[in-house]
Amino acid sequence: HAQPAVASTTSAPTDAAVKSSTTAAPVAAASSTPAASSGVAFDAAKVKVIFVLGGPGAGKGTQCERLVRDYGFKHLSAGDLLRAEQNREGSTYGEMIKDHIRQGQIVPMEVTVKLLENAMHDTLKSPPTFTSGSSKNLEQEWTGGKGRFLIDGFPRKMDQALKFDESVCKSSFVLFITTTEEVMLDRLLERGKTSGRDDDNRESITKRFKTFIETSMPVVDYYRKRDLVEEVDSSPSPDEVYANVQKIMDK
Repeated sequence: HAQPAVASTTSAPTDAAVKSSTTAAPVAAASSTPAASSGVAFDAAKVKVIFVLGGPGAGKGTQCERLVRDYGFKHLSAGDLLRAEQNREGSTYGEMIKDHIRQGQIVPMEVTVKLLENAMHDTLKSPPTFTSGSSKNLEQEWTGGKGRFLIDGFPRKMDQALKFDESVCKSSFVLFITTTEEVMLDRLLERGKTSGRDDDNRESITKRFKTFIETSMPVVDYYRKRDLVEEVDSSPSPDEVYANVQKIMDK
């Protein structure tokens, strides 16, 4: 899923004010896997988080679907959570999110981070189930408070990256899925014929490319300097791309 881009604002809501898109109550409860008293919601020794970044149309969603099937991850799309929240009846922030997405801008950090934290809490309370056809015992990855998440299209800015690592869970690494702007544009215009998404049009796509280069590439560079980026070229066929993704996951 290509994600709405996201500019942090000083008028962002408080954490407690943001409600989960899947539950009516704000999540302030203790974590299912509390970390030692560090102020972090989840213990990185039990909960594995991989950020999946790439420009709009790079193919993040396609690769995440396969990783869920074969490696037992829960796929959380920041963009999908924001879109669900904007459409949730009674949401205080629905119109604000909608305007930011339409303009290709980044939604205030507190909203996105809290929606992700809520979704992680909800998943750990009701872990995913997996088909018996898998060669691995994927349920084992979700026992004893353990879990593994692919967070797609996040973090989009440095403040999001730092806030998540400090208050939600320390990420393991960034899977950076990259291709040319021409390939991404072609994919998004094709998808726009059937997706029904407000931002799958040429004007919004151009804004999203610009936002990604200006705000998200510094995030990739930040993690790259710390040797925490695994980069995959998504120009080839999805099968070929996934073969390279698997090499990274199996290291």
